[in-house]
Amino acid sequence: MGPRWDPTPLADEIEVEAVSTAIGEAPAPATYDVRTVEVTVPLDGTSVRARISLPVGAPTPAPAVLFVHGAGTGKFSRAFTEPARALAAAGVVTMVPDKRLDTYTTSHRDYVAMARDYLHSVELLRDRPEVDPDRVVVYAESEGGWIAPVMAVEDPRIEALVLVSSPVVPPRQQAAFAVDAYLRNTGVPQAVFRAIPRAVGMSMPGGGFEYADFDVQPWQERITQPVLVVYGTGDASMPIVQGALQIRSDLAAAGNDDVTVRYYDGANHGIRVGGRVVPTYLEDLAGWVLGQPATADASPRVAGATPTQTYVAGPVPQPGWLRDGTVLLGLVIGALGTMALCAAGVGTTRVVQHATAGRRARQDAAPPRRYARGVAGRLALVAGTTVVTAVALVWYVVSVARLAVDYERNAWIVQGGWVAVRLLGIAAVVAAVLLARRVHDARQDGDVVAPGVVRTVAAGGVVLGSAVLLVVLAYWGVYQLGI
Repeated sequence: MGPRWDPTPLADEIEVEAVSTAIGEAPAPATYDVRTVEVTVPLDGTSVRARISLPVGAPTPAPAVLFVHGAGTGKFSRAFTEPARALAAAGVVTMVPDKRLDTYTTSHRDYVAMARDYLHSVELLRDRPEVDPDRVVVYAESEGGWIAPVMAVEDPRIEALVLVSSPVVPPRQQAAFAVDAYLRNTGVPQAVFRAIPRAVGMSMPGGGFEYADFDVQPWQERITQPVLVVYGTGDASMPIVQGALQIRSDLAAAGNDDVTVRYYDGANHGIRVGGRVVPTYLEDLAGWVLGQPATADASPRVAGATPTQTYVAGPVPQPGWLRDGTVLLGLVIGALGTMALCAAGVGTTRVVQHATAGRRARQDAAPPRRYARGVAGRLALVAGTTVVTAVALVWYVVSVARLAVDYERNAWIVQGGWVAVRLLGIAAVVAAVLLARRVHDARQDGDVVAPGVVRTVAAGGVVLGSAVLLVVLAYWGVYQLGI
């Protein structure tokens, strides 16, 4: 019912020319006091606040760097504090605006529109008397790597780009790559990987998420400015080899070979080791920015620790069944709702029967009709085990996701939890078999399995709802024998 997950091994490698990440042609470092001011950036239809850090006593007009947020940041008070201050202390004016949030949601993000919003900040920087208007550099981290290339194309006056932990590939491909890497590190059973294309490849409930297939490559192929590409070798969420190679290839399409690549040993997504931004990275960044245009093609072109990337971040197979997340969610909610209504209907019927039991006894009426012996209990067992299995699967996915994000392992949860989910799934099927056997025996004995309209409809509803949930559980891998 869904595609297999078989990522392609990465055959390409990138040649690291030197261990030292120092930027050739970088000027001698200087140190200045830093003064900060807060400003308002007018945008189309709204405005955002921003913090500008100024080097006190540095030669003016100075180069400037505008910071573009990734997905995990949004306020200048918490984002880029270390690199912004380090650059300012080295003689570079820096600006960190708040992210515009009225047009930025989980289900809707327009990277081209976001780029145009950030260009308002570029213009504000250029109007500052401390800034050389022709020496504004754009620094983008993570998700910002889908925004900054658009800015560079739409404003060729931008001097250079710094792409830190840039995803490069479309968001859907990057998400699948990251999930795969995290799951492998967490040590999940192979059967779990098949859920990746089913989850990442389907449309999300409620619609939206069109940005999941945004392709930055056509924009990168039009970049004419120098680019500094930065990755940490400890960042499992990004295609750190493929990313640098693709940026070089894309810029070459525009006749641009001014690409400098730096890898920092053991650094994570934020170029941090032990929670602290790598000091040499801040020095290299300042040297590369201050040295423009001489550092645009400075040697070595690729330096630092040797990166490793096992698999290609490539297209995600699309599910053939249950591709629509709204349909999938509707099936689950519908199944649960149907079973709940059926239970409520039978319960109400029993209350009414008990309330009229005395009157029936006085009238020597027939005893109240019930399910054939053993049928009601096994219907409840089927519904209960199926629902518990579904809940257990959700618990397992959430628990593994937390371990994966924290880059941790826990065999009791990862391996033991998966065994528990599958055992519950088997119990649900056994319960269904027992119910079928009891119904068969009752019919053989001439008993009425489900007397009355309410009990007949309720029995059918429980069986149908449980069957739907069992199919959904099978779709997500509870019953599969291999990957």
